[in-house]
Amino acid sequence: MKYISVNEASSKWNISDRRIRVLCSEGRIEGAVKIGRNWSIPDDAKKPADRREKSHMEYLGLDFDFEYIDELKEKTDKHRPLSKNLAKSLHEKLIIEWTYNSNAIEGNTLTMSETKVVLEGITIGGKSMREHLEAINHREAILFVEDLIKHNEKLSEWNIKQLHALILKEIDNENAGVYRRENVLIGGAVHIPPKYYELDNLMMKLVDEYEREWKTLHPVVKSVLLHGEFVKIHPFIDGNGRTARLLLNFELMRSGYAPIIIKNTQRANYYDFLDLAHTTKNYAPFIELVSNLVVESEELWLSILE
Repeated sequence: MKYISVNEASSKWNISDRRIRVLCSEGRIEGAVKIGRNWSIPDDAKKPADRREKSHMEYLGLDFDFEYIDELKEKTDKHRPLSKNLAKSLHEKLIIEWTYNSNAIEGNTLTMSETKVVLEGITIGGKSMREHLEAINHREAILFVEDLIKHNEKLSEWNIKQLHALILKEIDNENAGVYRRENVLIGGAVHIPPKYYELDNLMMKLVDEYEREWKTLHPVVKSVLLHGEFVKIHPFIDGNGRTARLLLNFELMRSGYAPIIIKNTQRANYYDFLDLAHTTKNYAPFIELVSNLVVESEELWLSILE
C-alpha cells in the first residue's frame, strides 16, 4: 500500500497540517499509522467529514442567559478609555487580589496584605521563598497575558508554555513550560488525567477546538471551556490551576469583559464543579459560577465609573 505524508494529505484535501494530525490522533482517517512523531496516511484514504461545528454539542449545560452580563459590559464600555489614575488603581487592585486568591487556592499561605507587600519588593519573615516567588511570578504572568491581548496574539501552545514557564520560574525550572513526562492523579477528584504520551495531541486538539469549534459560543462559555478542558488534560506536572485561571481571563479580557477572580473561599465548589464537568461534560454549575463573578466584576467597575 502506498502512503502519503501529512503535508501531502494537506495539499490533497485542502486541510491544514495541524488539523490532519488531530484527525489522525482521533482515528478519523482510516489506515493512518504513526511512525515516531509522524503520521503516514494511505494514498486512497477518504477525506474525513468535517464535524467540528457540531462538536461543542457534546458538552452539556452551555445554554445560559448572558443578557444582563452583556448589558453591564455595554455600560462599562461607554466609560472607556478610563482615566490614567483610575486605570492604574484598578490594575493594582486586580493584580493583588487575583494573585492572592489564585495562589491561596493552591495552598500558598500569604495573606492578601502580605501578598501586596511581597509585590512591593519586601520579604515576609516566616514565609518560604517558594511562596514569595509564587506571588512575584503570578504578577509577571498577568502582565504577559495583558501583553498578548494588547498585541492581539492568538492562543497557541507556545504561548501557553510561556505562560506556565513564568508561573514556575525559579521554582521548578526543569518543568517550567514543559509538558509532564509522567502520569499523575489529582487528589480529591474522580477524574484521572490522560497519559503523559497523549499530551501533545490533546493540547494540539484543545487549541484547534478553541480557535475553530468554539468560535460561535459566548465568550463566557469559551472561557469556561478553555479553563475546564485545559485542567482536564492537566498538561503540566504543577501549576495547572494557576495557568487555567489565567487562560480563563485571557479569553474574557480579549473579548472586552472585566477579568474575574475565583476566590479562595469558593475553592470547594470550584473543584466540585470542575470534577463534574470532567466526568460528565456538564459545565452548567461552572458556567453559573463564572457568570456570577463576571457580573460582580462588571458591577464593581460600574460602581466606580458612574
